[in-house]
Amino acid sequence: MSGRARLALCAWAATIMTACTLLPLVDPETWIFQAAVMLAVQSGVGALARRVPLARALTVAAQALVTLAMLTLVFARQQAVAGLFPGPEAFQHFGSLLRSGADDVSRYAIPAPLTDGIQLMVIGGVLVIGLMVDALAVTFRSAAPAGLPLLALYSVAAGLSDGAAWLFFLIASVGYLMLLLAESRDRLSQWGRVFGGAARAPGMESGDAVAPVRTGRRIGAVALGIALVVPLGLPALDGGLLGSAGGGIGAGSGGGGTISAVNPLVQLSESLNVDRDRQVLSYRTNTDNIQEMYLRIVSLDDFDGTSWKPTERSITGVPDDFGTPNGLGPDVKRNEIETRIAAAKDYAQNWLPMPYPVTSVDIDGDWRYEPVGRTLVGDHGQDTKGAQYTVKSLIVRPTAKQLAAAPEPPPALKREYTEVPPSLPPVVARTARKITAGSANDYERAVKLQDWFAFSGEFTYDTEVQSGTGSRAIARFLDEKEGFCVHFSFAMASMARTLGIPARVAVGFTPGTPEANGAMSVGLRDAHAWPELYFEGVGWTRFEPTPNRGTTPEYTQPESSGDNGLPDVPRPSESSSSEPSAQPSESESCTAQQVRLEGGCSSESAAALPGSDDEERGFWGLVFFSPWTLLIVPGALALLALPLLPMLWRMRMRSVRLGAHGRTPAEAAAHALGVWQEVTDTAWDYGIAPEESQTPRRAAARIVRLGRLEPQAEAAVHRLAAAVEQVLYAPQPQVPAGLAQDAHEVAAGLRAQVGRWPHLRALLLPRSTVRVIWAVSARWSALTTELAARRPTLRRPSAPTGQNN
Repeated sequence: MSGRARLALCAWAATIMTACTLLPLVDPETWIFQAAVMLAVQSGVGALARRVPLARALTVAAQALVTLAMLTLVFARQQAVAGLFPGPEAFQHFGSLLRSGADDVSRYAIPAPLTDGIQLMVIGGVLVIGLMVDALAVTFRSAAPAGLPLLALYSVAAGLSDGAAWLFFLIASVGYLMLLLAESRDRLSQWGRVFGGAARAPGMESGDAVAPVRTGRRIGAVALGIALVVPLGLPALDGGLLGSAGGGIGAGSGGGGTISAVNPLVQLSESLNVDRDRQVLSYRTNTDNIQEMYLRIVSLDDFDGTSWKPTERSITGVPDDFGTPNGLGPDVKRNEIETRIAAAKDYAQNWLPMPYPVTSVDIDGDWRYEPVGRTLVGDHGQDTKGAQYTVKSLIVRPTAKQLAAAPEPPPALKREYTEVPPSLPPVVARTARKITAGSANDYERAVKLQDWFAFSGEFTYDTEVQSGTGSRAIARFLDEKEGFCVHFSFAMASMARTLGIPARVAVGFTPGTPEANGAMSVGLRDAHAWPELYFEGVGWTRFEPTPNRGTTPEYTQPESSGDNGLPDVPRPSESSSSEPSAQPSESESCTAQQVRLEGGCSSESAAALPGSDDEERGFWGLVFFSPWTLLIVPGALALLALPLLPMLWRMRMRSVRLGAHGRTPAEAAAHALGVWQEVTDTAWDYGIAPEESQTPRRAAARIVRLGRLEPQAEAAVHRLAAAVEQVLYAPQPQVPAGLAQDAHEVAAGLRAQVGRWPHLRALLLPRSTVRVIWAVSARWSALTTELAARRPTLRRPSAPTGQNN
């Protein structure tokens, strides 16, 4: 077998061995055999194309076309031309299968059944990863970078799987190491044949014959470690408040490991029906009104018709005092409380859970303040893992009279928080108007909506229902009347907006359960979502439409309507002119709170409601990444990021070198040397290779000459060279300021003298990134030298005294 054929076989094996990490996610596991056969065909096409030989790009294109034809034959044969060639109908069928696959993974917990949609997602993903591995390792003869797609596939799949994750890591790493060793052997064979069992020549040490093989194995082991460790140290790509994939809310699967933070734009995860609860927070507070201690994480205020998500807003430093909440008037009762909160060491998420509204926070770490939502978000990788902090917040006690008499909100606020997209089905607004018919004000409308969801609408609380996606998800929920807290809060907030009431959705935790030591324990099952409606003079006000979850606010209950001698405001449920679409309760005295907490009253609708708080095992359904979505998104991100790694490294180095000047003379000197290194690397990126033997002055003249710099950039280069000479030769160097600006002027001058394509090459494929390889090689040499120095010296025994040699 030729070296390249062996390399192709090892690339196939490495992909299949890594794909084994997907086995626990789908039942049955027979898809792996189908993927192996299709991947073998893909590899065979590549081997034939390389023997022709075709150009490298044409080889990859031929493999991609054959892969598409195989997927068409298996999944879209009836829609294809001649059963093999994909046309418009075939691509439409692929899209339909992918959508049905997304619906399937939102319906089932792990392991999911092998439906056609899920099968296409899994096998297609493996084939894409296999194509990348074969192209990198075999076609382009660079096996080490092929570890990136393999690592992406492993990390995503293993992160979603419970059980023997170490076994899957061992299988995947053996496959990758085998690929590296095959490439090393192929390269070594080009220099001649290696005999491992040849007789030793006189003076040859026993290990010399196999030294090349041992070296190849060492290189493979080091490359494996680099492929696994280096991606963890790459600079993060932050895109603002919600830019990172991990920046968000939520909890993990609950099956072990870190409870990871995820983006709140997705809709279901495998944690929907997790049976084992886990504590994520504990707190102590100085109020007895524990039922109001909802720990709010973030508010979702951007509604696009298919989902609710946080609006990207500017963040600032955390102030000492947050001030009075927006819209809260002086005549509304309130009292300030203090709460000390401790997060579990394995609870890592970017937003800080706090009672609302917060007035001040005392916390260490790199946190930023978002003033509109009054939330704290971690910056530069900061999360809640093991955090301990103290929060001062308000318990606001409005009366029904105050809410009913609330004036119109500011026009800008009302315009932003009552916006509904055209895609929202008309049945949502129509149902909202029907339920609230005859109401005198927004308060009555809000309470009628709450009571309809919680009591009179005969909704069923169920965590196992399909959440649904798309613009008709709310309409389906209103029709089927089954769901959990996310469905209820999303639907009520949407309906409130159609009535002109500013609304948003809050995400966080219910108060939790008391412990023997007096603290409160908050677990995964306490995760919750609820709507917040805005009333001028009171501010954002919590409502609770979800049956059997949380507590109904006092200001929406009949007994709290007439506070301080104020006349009672009629309850919306008592209005004779209002007739909700569902049948009302048989008992006029049965309140929504009684049905919610006690399961009381004799109405059939109350009997239909589940009665256990533990049933909300998957709140994070609509705010978690589903496992199969994670198979596509990180793979796509890895595919997009792979060509950008050299550019990202240069951006990182540039920001470090051109950073702060420093306060001490030593720091200023180091800054000058770093800026000079950046200038020489920039010149290198534009084709002016450095000559380390030259003095700074001669190197500057060379950059000016070869780069054809204008006078302004030329002066900047010579100023930098003079500063470096000060650092290198002056007894007490005087480093001038403004060196970073000079470096930017030199870069601009070099860029102005080249065309578009040289500039793109310098940006995307900078030549100076070879320093990474040099640094790794130097580090490895230093490590081997250090280990050799520590190894005890073996001495041959000397001959006995008087004995002839």
